[in-house]
Amino acid sequence: MNIAVICETSAADRNKDILAALDGRGHRIINAGMTQNGASPELTYIHTGLLAGLLLNAGRADLVVGGCGTGQGFLNAALQYPNVCCGLIQNPLDAWLFGQINGGNCISLALNFGYGWAGEVNLRFIFDRLFSLEQFGAGYPPHRRESQQQSRRTLAKISADTHKPMAEILRTLDESVVRPALSYPGIAELLDVDSIADPTLQAALRSRM
Repeated sequence: MNIAVICETSAADRNKDILAALDGRGHRIINAGMTQNGASPELTYIHTGLLAGLLLNAGRADLVVGGCGTGQGFLNAALQYPNVCCGLIQNPLDAWLFGQINGGNCISLALNFGYGWAGEVNLRFIFDRLFSLEQFGAGYPPHRRESQQQSRRTLAKISADTHKPMAEILRTLDESVVRPALSYPGIAELLDVDSIADPTLQAALRSRM
């Protein structure tokens, strides 16, 4: 699995904790935003939400791990984009149920609020539970499996029907949102625009980079 870690400015100091908690699980980790405090340009949850949408829609990440001070800002920002199913994850049971029932592709962590003693241990336990699943979106409890899987498919269709395509969003977003996100070190190389399969998304990205 390709996992993109995207921290925003208020949670930049937690980047190393997330990377440590993900280490050794056999996944490819892409450190994609605010890898350290004071990095430039400064990315808020507005910018990291856009990056989450871009990386998922461009097929560069299978799962995005993001967050902010409370987790609420990144959650709401990421959900503005198509094909993003994001959950606010605060403990291991949240992680397990979100993966088991919702089968999401993006998690938002509270990285300052309530992040106290053993906060980095809680992160490790969260990923232990999330990656213990044999199948994302399998459903729980078992007798509701089919109903919940149908709900997940319905939600994906609702997302497609209620959002503009990613390429159209890119063409109309304000420069103050797009420029910091796309100019952050390493993002252009990660997106590798020339190899994106969707020609409309490829053209939209070229016009903004």
